[in-house]
Amino acid sequence: MVAVDGKTLRGSHDGGQSPIHLVSAFASETGIVLGQVKTSGKSNKITAIPELLEWLDVRGAIDTINAMGCQKAIAEKIIDKGGDYLLALKGNQSGLYDDVRLHFEQPAPASLARMTFAETIDKGHGRI
Repeated sequence: MVAVDGKTLRGSHDGGQSPIHLVSAFASETGIVLGQVKTSGKSNKITAIPELLEWLDVRGAIDTINAMGCQKAIAEKIIDKGGDYLLALKGNQSGLYDDVRLHFEQPAPASLARMTFAETIDKGHGRI
């Protein structure tokens, strides 16, 4: 598992300058940061993820990315490099969210035999 996520470094701003934003790839099993890319702002995370993936060997790995990275180009980049992905999807992506929800609520008979489902609920940092 390779977790890709962006973070803003608190306290890294200097006067009128914005704080530093980093996108990191983290090897979950070993606890090692595999790479980081500095972006010029939070919104540039979408463009920084493909750049970071370019440096990484993700063959056979499952790459996890939160909802901001749920982009066709990012998924294609992971597949092209021989990896698999698990992308988060939020309700604010209404068309895609509705399609995925419908797929699981009313699966086609052909896909029902291959479908498995697991649900976990985590609580931490004041969130569920």
